[in-house]
Amino acid sequence: MSMRIDAVPLRQPLPDDVAIGGGFLWTRYRRYPVFSAPWLVGRTLLFCSVILGFSLLTLLGALIGPVTAVGALTASAYMFAAFVLMTTAGPLLATCVRHLRLPLRRERTFVVLSLCVGIALSYFADRWASTRIDAFMVAEMGKAPYDLEAVRAQYASGAARSGAVALQVLTVVCIYGLVGGGAALRAYFSEQRRLAESRHRIELATMQAHKRESDLRLGALQAQVEPHFLFNTLASVRALVRQDAARAEATLDALVDYLRATIPRLRDGEVALRSTLGEQLDLCTHYLELMRLRTADRLRYTVEVDDGLRAVPYPPLLLITLVENAVKHGIEPKPGAGHIAIRAWRADASLHVRVSDDGAGLQPGVGGGMGLANVRDQLATRFGPRASLRLTGAAGGGAQAEIRTPLDESA
Repeated sequence: MSMRIDAVPLRQPLPDDVAIGGGFLWTRYRRYPVFSAPWLVGRTLLFCSVILGFSLLTLLGALIGPVTAVGALTASAYMFAAFVLMTTAGPLLATCVRHLRLPLRRERTFVVLSLCVGIALSYFADRWASTRIDAFMVAEMGKAPYDLEAVRAQYASGAARSGAVALQVLTVVCIYGLVGGGAALRAYFSEQRRLAESRHRIELATMQAHKRESDLRLGALQAQVEPHFLFNTLASVRALVRQDAARAEATLDALVDYLRATIPRLRDGEVALRSTLGEQLDLCTHYLELMRLRTADRLRYTVEVDDGLRAVPYPPLLLITLVENAVKHGIEPKPGAGHIAIRAWRADASLHVRVSDDGAGLQPGVGGGMGLANVRDQLATRFGPRASLRLTGAAGGGAQAEIRTPLDESA
């Protein structure tokens, strides 16, 4: 049988946001999981102390009456044992069940059953102790021997019998159920709920911390990518100035458009870590236009997207990474002209963005570089299993890279 991976340590105190009470010495056991060994020991000591005090008061009252010391001590001992069994039988069985470390659903079922068994045992033990106490008291007072059957015969008729049954049911439900583990059972399920909420808060805080760390890495990467791209483009412009002044001027114009879209975002700090699909498509368009001019019109490109999707939040640098890979690994290695197509659409509450090219196709090692690794890391950090990156080869040559993100939380 497999062990529960979310099992709470039963011998360690509960987290502060889960534990309730425990501020006093006699309630310190509440800081431990319900139905754990430390919880059971503390609860038993508390209940035994209260029961012992009540038994001593009963003993003093009996000694004042017309009974012997032996009779009073015996009656008090029976009452103490009965009440201790009543308060601890069910919790003891439930504690044994919980220490078996069963799967959570089975544990809950057996905890409830063990408390029911404990309540039944407590009921019969209390009746036995009451019978013995009545017998001692009758004998001590010099009356006729105690006849349990005769007492039962007095309640064998009509309303008396119904009243006795109703009283017994009420006693079992209210007294045995309450002190025999009913209140502890409620605390047990409440503790399970608080533990689940605490784990959810921890997981959420961990995810947020990972997202902040990922955003910082993304910002550092963006600060590195932009100058690198700028220097390469300026080097291309320098070469074009001597060969084709008009193309060099067009390249500079395209570079200016690109910088106008990127430099203000770099200055905005946190804003640079958020973007929309339209902004990312515009960046890719500027990049592709620069690549078209630098490659002497070898590169052609198309962008197809519904206007309603342009305002959808979209993580930065993911799409441009796919476009750069398409140029570097698809178009540049292939002789002749090449085409890159960007398409975005909505399907099944998800946003799909595909970058396809008719270039050299998938080569060994393509898909395992730092750029695509960063894309996968960003998707996993932001969206978990709800997002994916799929890289496939096209039938007639070329490659396709498709990112799927949830539309309800695309950034």
